[in-house]
Amino acid sequence: MTQRKLPQILSKQVVASSRLFKVESLELTFSNGVERTYERMKPSGRNAVMMVPITDAGDILLVREYAAGTERYELGFPKGLIDPGETANQAAVRELKEEIGQGAHEVIPMKDVVLAPSYFSSRMTLMLARDLYPESLEGDEPEPLEIIRWPLAQAEELLTHGDFCEARSITALIMALKYLQSER
Repeated sequence: MTQRKLPQILSKQVVASSRLFKVESLELTFSNGVERTYERMKPSGRNAVMMVPITDAGDILLVREYAAGTERYELGFPKGLIDPGETANQAAVRELKEEIGQGAHEVIPMKDVVLAPSYFSSRMTLMLARDLYPESLEGDEPEPLEIIRWPLAQAEELLTHGDFCEARSITALIMALKYLQSER
């Protein structure tokens, strides 16, 4: 595969902002001379983690939490931002403690993913979490998250479950199943 020359960024400017997001406009010139304006979420420099926690009893632990984007409760895996100074593994264990009241002795990075790379630059590390132990930390959720135990043996059924529709959670589940299958 040939490496293409990246477009030249002529200018960057924040064109809109809210409490959580800044929209940045980029003026670009491509190698063939074509100029375009692209908009994206201004990079925050912070990445995130999502964990597929598996209990010793063979259950996957999911959370059901409110998602403002879909205006409903969604079923997915524990996730959160990596705090400054934290490694992805440290953030994964902290988020597990905050969201499901469990730490993990074993956290295995599976894949880094980007949500909508045309608009976002932040990466999320999908991880498998095993050898869980009870420990809770206070999180930043506005209400307690509902924890759902799902038998690992029936994990593929989640792919057609109506409340399990977040692309990152689906990808994390597929990656976890592939990882576990490779261990056999």
